Formats: sequence, C-alpha cells, structure tokens
Amino acid sequence: MAASVDAVVAGAGGFIGGHLVASLLAEGKTVRAVDVKPLDEWYQVHGGTQNLQMDLADLANCETAVGDGAAEVYNLACNMGGMGFIENNKALCMLSVLPSTHMLMAAKESEVGRFFYSSSACVYAGYKQTEANIAPLKEEDAYPADAEDGYGWEKLFSERMCRHFREDFGLETRIARYHNIYGPVGTWDGGREKAPAATCRKIAVAALTGQKEVEIWGDGEQTRSFTYIDDCVHGTKMFTRGDVTEPLNLGSSELTTINNLYYLVADIAGIDIELKHVEGALGVRGRNSDNTLIQKYYGWEPSISLREGMSKTYEWVYDQVKATYNL
Repeated sequence: MAASVDAVVAGAGGFIGGHLVASLLAEGKTVRAVDVKPLDEWYQVHGGTQNLQMDLADLANCETAVGDGAAEVYNLACNMGGMGFIENNKALCMLSVLPSTHMLMAAKESEVGRFFYSSSACVYAGYKQTEANIAPLKEEDAYPADAEDGYGWEKLFSERMCRHFREDFGLETRIARYHNIYGPVGTWDGGREKAPAATCRKIAVAALTGQKEVEIWGDGEQTRSFTYIDDCVHGTKMFTRGDVTEPLNLGSSELTTINNLYYLVADIAGIDIELKHVEGALGVRGRNSDNTLIQKYYGWEPSISLREGMSKTYEWVYDQVKATYNL
C-alpha cells in the first residue's frame, strides 16, 4: 500500500484539481495527485508530487490512491462538463457514483483525517430556478429534491453518502456545493467547457478575426453567478479544515445574465459584438448563491469580481485560441 501523504487529490488532472494541488504544494504539503486521464492530458502536472493515472471507479484503485492514510482527501473526481455535456450524457454523469462511493470506502478503511466532497449547485430543486430574477439559493433549497437530471442527482446522492459515512463510521466529511467555477488553465473548447470559457473563446475568435457576430444559446437572459478559481480553492481548503459538517454553498453572489457576460468579455477584449441567439442547452432559467451560512460560519464569501476573474480568464483563453487555431 502506498505511503501516507498530507493530502490526496482525486480528479487532480482536471481544472479545479490542478489549481488545488498547486495551492497545497505552496503550503508545503506532500500530495498524491490522481486522475483517470493520461498525464499528458492533465491541465497541470506538478513536480514534487506523486502523480498517478488510475480509474477511481475501481475500489482497489481508490485504496491505492488513499494509501496508508492522509490528513486530507479531496474528492473532485467526476465525469462532467458544461450544460451541453451534462444534458446529453446523463448516464455517464451518474456513473460518477462509483468513484464517489469507492473513495469514501477507501478513506474509511484508511482512517483519513478529513474527506472533502465537491458537490454542485446542480443539486438544487429545479422548481426553485424557473425565473431569471431568482432568489439566491439557500442550502435548504435542495429539498424536496428535484436535482438536475443525471449529474445533479449523482451529486445529491453522494452528499448523502458522505453524511452517512460521517454519522455511521465517524469519517469526517465536508461538502461544498460549487457554483460555476471558472478561471484559466481549464477546459475552453471541445464541448465540455462551461459558459465563462466558451464566452472567452468566442470573443477571442471575434477579436482575432474581426468577425463581430457571436452565437449564444437561448435568449441570453438566463442568469448565473460565476466563482473564480482562487476563491474556490480557498473555500475548499477552509471547508475541509473547518468544523461545519453540513453542505455549504461555495459560490459568488454576483448575479449576471449570459448576455451581459458576453458584453463584459467583449469590453475586456476592447471589441464590439453582435449576439446571434441560437438553440442550445440552457439548463435552469436562473441560479444564484445565497451566502448567508458561509458568512455566518466562516465570516467570508467569494469576493473576486466577475470583471477581475474574467479578465484573467480571457487573457489565458485568448492565448490558447491564437496558438491552437493559428489566428
């Protein structure tokens, strides 16, 4: 069995996982990073880290990943993407229940210190998200359950698993409900990208080609809040090391329409655009994060503004678009 480390990050080859590993290493932690993807497909591969390519749907691999134990286990491993991917791959999203469950089982057996599970705002009841001008979602709004079909139901089920592993076996589980995490060094094309990265890609193409018309799914009046990666990583570690056992929102409360998101990035890029509204996956009509509980328990909430975060994200995506498309 692998030797013990300070932290294990499952899903380390993904967008959030790569940033989390970097932050843990900056603290001087020893880290085991695990992902199903080959190393050359990881968004970030860090030196001084034990990097393992393994499918965590298999219990034996989870036992290897956790090893002799760890002070902290962060389970970010799941099959996911933007709304276009989620709505068309419900079974694949549901299959994330395997790494979610097996990582819990392995952590229990190894008696790890803390187990963090990355849940999602997709657990929230759809009937509370039918209007663009939505009341911010409180943690209690996950019940009575009406989660996003596929992805949201798997997340809600795995939240309950974490709760019962804590209650029945004493495993110290902590849960964050992520609200639309974005930033540089992540998925920006290929169908799994989320709205902020897709917006940056389309605006970058417009800036590089002079083509003003930019396609957007739906009427663009659907609303969301978006959370910059640095706030996400800070909150993730804070939750893991804190005493709050119930699921908490980890999201910005800065609400925007998708139309305004495109205009914001166009302004950052210094160009004028014309939006062309087309059919596409839309998800719920409105979603925002109520941060009452995170402020109550931790005296903190995500505070990096959408303009600041999107400026950094656009700069990175622009470089990827220019190099990849030879524009």
